[in-house]
Amino acid sequence: MKSLLFLNLGTPELVLILFLGVLPLTLMVIAFVDIVRSSFKDSATKVVWALIVLLMPVLGALLYFVIGRTGKIQRA
Repeated sequence: MKSLLFLNLGTPELVLILFLGVLPLTLMVIAFVDIVRSSFKDSATKVVWALIVLLMPVLGALLYFVIGRTGKIQRA
């Protein structure tokens, strides 16, 4: 923590950075990796979901996890 004192960042600011910066980025990366590694019923669906997640990172990733995962082909 002492190394961040020159930025005048305290605990509330660091928590805010975590929730507004790191967590949304992590959510977007997890969604994008899942899209790339998965097979979909239609190849255009994969491209559309990838674009949605890249263009609307937080909302797109949440929509993918709620709606998009149902369109994947289940592996046996």
